[in-house]
Amino acid sequence: MGQALGCIIVGQSNVAIKEHFGKFDDVLQPGCHCLPWCLGYQIAGGLSLRVQQLDVKCETKTKDNVFVNVVASVQYRALADKASDAFYRLTNTKEQIQSYVFDVIRASVPKLELDAVFEQKNDIARAVEDELEKAMSAYGYEIVQTLIVDIEPDVHVKKAMNEINAAARLRLAANEKAEAEKILQIKKAEGEAESKYLSGLGIARQRQAIVDGLRDSVLEFSENVPGTTAKDIMDMVLVTQYFDTMKEIGASSKSSAVFIPHGPGAVRDVAEQIRDGLLQANASPNLLN
Repeated sequence: MGQALGCIIVGQSNVAIKEHFGKFDDVLQPGCHCLPWCLGYQIAGGLSLRVQQLDVKCETKTKDNVFVNVVASVQYRALADKASDAFYRLTNTKEQIQSYVFDVIRASVPKLELDAVFEQKNDIARAVEDELEKAMSAYGYEIVQTLIVDIEPDVHVKKAMNEINAAARLRLAANEKAEAEKILQIKKAEGEAESKYLSGLGIARQRQAIVDGLRDSVLEFSENVPGTTAKDIMDMVLVTQYFDTMKEIGASSKSSAVFIPHGPGAVRDVAEQIRDGLLQANASPNLLN
């Protein structure tokens, strides 16, 4: 505002309080006004109509005995039609608002546990706004909005909460890891079972093919060589397989020496030993039965 030669200019979004010999006379709106100071008129002061913000930090205790600092942000402004009340009825607007915020927060938070304070911060902000609206409207102020912008517990409590949260996440991660390992073990066991099943089918088919081959060999040999019996043919097949096995053992890189009987009756002895072993193996189940 400026004043020169009995004229005064009120800036935009502001009002001026005009007095006549110390008594309230009028509220001057933005613009240029004539103020004959020689006739006892003067400007007592100005008032901003802009929205202002006040951050209030209040320390209180929750229901579970945890001290917290609650920061409330109050946005307010003076009403143009009640500018005289806003100017004359309050000495310190910010201290008045701060007192109401303290009163509401310290009445609301002790009823709630710490977790509930975080969950219901909007309810706390609404309670503060309602109380301020009822109180400050009588003094020419409008409460635009009230927000709870921060809830800060004690440092040790915050550290403990972080540790609890970290432990819970580690426990969840361990459960997920164990479940993944369980699935891997199950899949591995299923794969091994399927592999053994297929291997068993292969072995069974191999043995069936060997039996079919031996049968065909016996029948073909009997037809082409008259006078031979099935026993003679089986002896020859067993001896042939015996020497094939010895050949494979000798060809293996891990074997160093193989001792086999050598002599005129070696072949007959080998055949008799193989045949006796097969007969004993076939007779054992019959004895057990």
